[in-house]
Parts: sequence; structure tokens; C-alpha cells
Amino acid sequence: MAVRTFFMTCVILQPSYVPWRGYFHQIQKADYFVFYDDVQYDKHGWRNRNRIKTPNGPQWLTIPVNNKGNISSGRAIRDVEISWQRPWTKAHHLTLRQAYQHTPFYSEWEPLLAASYSQQPTHLAPFVMDLTIQIARRMGLIKTEFLRSSELSIQGERSERLISIVKHLGCDQYVTGPAARDYIDSDQFERAGISLNYMNYDYPEYSQLYPPFDPHVSILDLLFMKGAEATKFIWD
Repeated sequence: MAVRTFFMTCVILQPSYVPWRGYFHQIQKADYFVFYDDVQYDKHGWRNRNRIKTPNGPQWLTIPVNNKGNISSGRAIRDVEISWQRPWTKAHHLTLRQAYQHTPFYSEWEPLLAASYSQQPTHLAPFVMDLTIQIARRMGLIKTEFLRSSELSIQGERSERLISIVKHLGCDQYVTGPAARDYIDSDQFERAGISLNYMNYDYPEYSQLYPPFDPHVSILDLLFMKGAEATKFIWD
């Protein structure tokens, strides 16, 4: 019998709006990246918002969502609808242009932004997932396969469900953020024969507009400043 000498890695993360560089580092590590889109929407999380730098300090870009159905009572991320009471795509695009138009590589990313912000999506998850995938592909992450947990029809709770997804995809390694130590049952992963690996977000600083340096901003900040060299400040 042939001995398997390679590992397959799975990452499972909730969709986020133009997330930070650590999110893309997890994509880089994954053979399968699963958007965890059928878990409860966290109203004050990163699903529909992120931060950028501006001359007036950090600023949130927030996608407005409809509050019908009482989101706090358990609506899944995939079911969250975008509100179009105001033209937020135009506002976000303009804010990014004003803040970053003089950066070295803004013009390289402008066509992608223009195409994304010309849409009028009905739901949050497909929009932010598609934008994340487009950015990842442009960064050279072409081997990672993207999936949605809602399309896998795998049941279970917490660690049990994560393990089921990982095994369903034929993976033997699971990569997650350091905060997961507080809720993941590592013994369950060990019994399932899955290696559990935690990220180390020890990234170097890079030149930014509007000092001081802020590590907790959207990946767009790094891409606008460093272009193709952005990966040197994440995984190279």
C-alpha cells in the first residue's frame, strides 16, 4: 500500500468585508477554504465592515444591512440582506479613492474596485465572498479551492461540525486563528486524526500613509502601498 506523504489543509472562516492580511494568509495556507456562511451573523463583527486609514484617522467602511427579522436572534450570515436606502457602494468607492489615490499601486486595483462597486447585490455573503476571492486570485492564490459551508449539508455543533467538514473534504490539517484556542476542543481533533494548527500573526510593519502604523486595517491598505510585494509582508 502506498504511503501518503503529503497533507491537505482546510480553513473554515466566516465571510468578511475586505478583511485584513491575516485572513488572506489563511487562504494562502489552505487547499480548501470554506466560507462559514450558515452560522449566526454577528452584528458588531467583521462580516459587513472593515477599517481603512484616512487623513482624519481610521475610518470604518460599513455595508448597511436590513434589520428585519431581528438579526440578533439568530439569522445566518447567508440570509442577511443588504440595505439600499442609501448609495453605499458609491460612498465606499469615493472614500477609498480620496484616501488612497496617491498611493503607489491604487491605480492597479481601481478597475477591480470599480467593477465590484458597480454592482447592486441583494445579499451580503455572496458580495463579500466574491470580492475576497477576486483579491486572493490577484494576489496569486490560484490553487486554493473556495467553498461555502451552506452548500456542504454537514450538520453538527462547534468542533464536531468543523471536524466533519475537514474530513468530508479529505483533509488532515486544520488551520485556525489563535483566538480559537478558547473554544475549540483540541482532543476531538486529535481523536479524529486531524492536526490542529494555530496561526501566528507576527507580521512586519510596512510604510503607510497617515502615521502612526496601524496593523488592524483592510488588506487594501497593504495592496495599495506595496502592490505585488504585499506578500512579503504576509507569508514570504
